Amino acid sequence: MAVIRDKATDQMKLWKADRSAKAPDTLTTGAGVPIGDKLNEQTAGPRGPLLVQDVVFTDEMAHFDRERIPERVVHAKGAGAFGYFEVTHDISRYCKAKVFERVGKSTPIAIRFSTVAGEAGSADTVRDPRGFAVKFYTEDGNWDLTGNNTPIFFIRDALLFPSFIHSQKRNPQTHMKDPDMVWDFWSLRPESLHQVSFLFSDRGLPDGFRYMNGYGSHTFKLINDKGQPVYCKFHFKTDQGIKNLPVDEADRLAASNPDYAIGDLFNAIAEGDFPSWSFFIQVMTFEQAEKFQFNPFDLTKIWSHKDFPLIPVGKLVLNRNPVNYFAEVEQMAFDPSNMPPGIEPSPDKMLQGRLFSYPDTHRHRLGANYLQIPVNCPYKARVANYQRDGPMCMSNNQGGAPNYYPNSFSAPDCQPRYCESKFKVSPDVGRYNSADEDNVTQVRDFFTKVLNEQERQRLCQNMAGALKGAQLFIQERMVQNLMGVHQDYGKQVQSLLNKYNAEAQKNAPVRVYSRGASKM
Repeated sequence: MAVIRDKATDQMKLWKADRSAKAPDTLTTGAGVPIGDKLNEQTAGPRGPLLVQDVVFTDEMAHFDRERIPERVVHAKGAGAFGYFEVTHDISRYCKAKVFERVGKSTPIAIRFSTVAGEAGSADTVRDPRGFAVKFYTEDGNWDLTGNNTPIFFIRDALLFPSFIHSQKRNPQTHMKDPDMVWDFWSLRPESLHQVSFLFSDRGLPDGFRYMNGYGSHTFKLINDKGQPVYCKFHFKTDQGIKNLPVDEADRLAASNPDYAIGDLFNAIAEGDFPSWSFFIQVMTFEQAEKFQFNPFDLTKIWSHKDFPLIPVGKLVLNRNPVNYFAEVEQMAFDPSNMPPGIEPSPDKMLQGRLFSYPDTHRHRLGANYLQIPVNCPYKARVANYQRDGPMCMSNNQGGAPNYYPNSFSAPDCQPRYCESKFKVSPDVGRYNSADEDNVTQVRDFFTKVLNEQERQRLCQNMAGALKGAQLFIQERMVQNLMGVHQDYGKQVQSLLNKYNAEAQKNAPVRVYSRGASKM
């Protein structure tokens, strides 16, 4: 009996079957020149040296030397797919963006799911937030909604982002993951308590990418056709239902099937089991924002669904796998500053920082013309600007059109109707400290009202199991932060740490140094 294999495993077999009636293509160089022998270098005699004129070799090797572009600093490993977004409910009273212009409208989309802190070769089932980035190819250009599977984040000021990521990556001397770095940063920044609690709850280990929600996370601004603005948050609710992995199963898969989530998504789509998400918005008026009890642009907090109910908008469906991972997923570049008319940024400090950071990263990683790469190209709109040249220009470089503005030759001109909305800014310019903007109330609600008793126990076990690797003074500082959320939270974690620390002390090896022995 033949071994039953899934479609991801059988990719090469299926590709061959699709081409069974076709003769093999003629092998060529990158320039399309036919190749007669791809197995043997051109040498001076059977044992002589390689010739410089062997362009078949140099074409192959020079390209191979450059096959890898720099991996993403964050969200390095991920899976991508394609599909469509369909409007099911009219929200034109809030937003004039063409993507929402009528019920039944369908817009092509690309999506990339990812882990955050790990490298490209890391396991899919580690405890980590998951990236949830959607690219809408609209008639007014691309809209990139770059979010996570959590509605919140660790920090609220973008200036801290490099340090936060450094703390989650590798120690610069040992090149190892370092619990002191991780927990030192989190314990010194109590605004991270909400996201850390979410991360060490059951939802920190989603079962693949299909069984988790997605969130725009940031606060955005919507503008209707009358120029009236509201603030907004975006939500994708999985139609498959929430499903998480038990800790032991996640650990087993990390060892036996580190690409579990990528394979699960690919096979579901290949089998015709197309995953989908229902799309919602929350809306807050400017007047409500001014009177709100906390900063509505604070990325470490949610908006209550009771006070700001979810408003249905549409459905996102994934129905096509990438034809080639590198071309369509590794080169896929998301930029939150890509917002078509009707969608604008809010004063969210993290969002404001990302408006610069993301496109700057892509220009470093992919080059100045990364938006000409097919998967990033705004193919539903016509690009007309004054940008020219640069490495890897893949268009006609806008032909003979003027490359300066203003000009007198009927070249692209501004359209005032697309100007951004105006808003007032009155406070003094300064560096305002946001560290103490109530870091515990919503975390307390999460611990006491969202989680049940069994979930609270697992949260404390998961957190203590990770925190035990940090030095004692860092453990103590983190526990004090948890005590500020709820006494039971801090006490349960401390009790588990006491147990772990006692076991560690009992089992500590005796290490002999040149001046004698000491027990570490």
